[in-house]
Amino acid sequence: MNETPIQVLIVGDSAVVRQGLSQALARQPGIEVMTTASDPLVALDRMRRNWPDVLILDIDTPRMDGLAFLRKLMAERPTPVIICSSLSVTGSDTLMQALAAGAVSIMSKPQFGPKGILDDPANSIVAAIRAAFRTNVRLRRPLPGASTVTPTKPPELDRLARNTADAILAAGTGPVLKTVDKVIAIGTSTGGTQALEEVLTRLPVTMAGIVVVQHMPEQFTAMFAERLNSLCMIEVREGRSNDRVLPGRALIAPGGKHMLLKRSGSQYFVEVVDGPLVNRHKPSVDVLFRSVARFAGSNAVGVIMTGMGDDGARGLKEMNDAGAATIAQDEASCVVFGMPKEAIKLGAADRVMSLKQIPAALIEANKG
Repeated sequence: MNETPIQVLIVGDSAVVRQGLSQALARQPGIEVMTTASDPLVALDRMRRNWPDVLILDIDTPRMDGLAFLRKLMAERPTPVIICSSLSVTGSDTLMQALAAGAVSIMSKPQFGPKGILDDPANSIVAAIRAAFRTNVRLRRPLPGASTVTPTKPPELDRLARNTADAILAAGTGPVLKTVDKVIAIGTSTGGTQALEEVLTRLPVTMAGIVVVQHMPEQFTAMFAERLNSLCMIEVREGRSNDRVLPGRALIAPGGKHMLLKRSGSQYFVEVVDGPLVNRHKPSVDVLFRSVARFAGSNAVGVIMTGMGDDGARGLKEMNDAGAATIAQDEASCVVFGMPKEAIKLGAADRVMSLKQIPAALIEANKG
């Protein structure tokens, strides 16, 4: 049976990047680069004839800057947009404005070897495109060749992820003393930047300490934390090893590293470690949640929000089994109902609620 591939438009002033991405994506089943454009005005002209399913956009573009183009697009015809940009050229403020304007995700501009081949075999780009295609920034339709159910992970991959997480958790363990201090753990992916802003900006400074994994490339998490810090009453920053988890503070796991909750006596702190991908991610929500289950137990609250895949589902189940209160975001308010759906299927969530309900639920749980 013939299936319609995801139609992708690439917009950027670098011919090398446009050509390299086009060649890399041409080898991927279910994805087709319909055209490329050197700037947004050329892109708009081509989009009038054939509208893309997903747009890959460099923010730094001639004639019309990418941020203005993104805002115009979202106002007139919302379309999934992946920002593909050089951090050193663009700067943090512009990238964060792009997320606020409705971009689905951000990725670093790819590097090409001497023969024009991607150093990364395009796996991360392909995953970003498939995740963007499933978002509900527009009318949803099923992914070509896939049901609405997330594919079951092969058992050997599941065992590998669990063994890797076990190895990470085993490092540096010690005696754990009882404490009544609460910890809130949040895990999210695609659509999570907006979801986290919605939740964290509505929390008071009296909230229990918060630890967060948001799937995001290395270098972008620090600027994301800075943006949230400027908007929130609570302190928000990128987590570093030995940072205390304190009331009124949220620590965001740095991109490219795993973040774990640990305890020293009755005090919580985080440890940031390197290691293999877990559930195809680093940082991994499962690694964080499993450490919270181990060191905070029934003193914790776990929240899993919008995101593609199943990272965090098993970790939330471990938190629930350890006595923690657990929440999953509902389908209607998710950009991608992947991670919460898998958690719900496992019976990991005590409650399923809309994004708008989550802050009040956390405030109420903080009183207990």
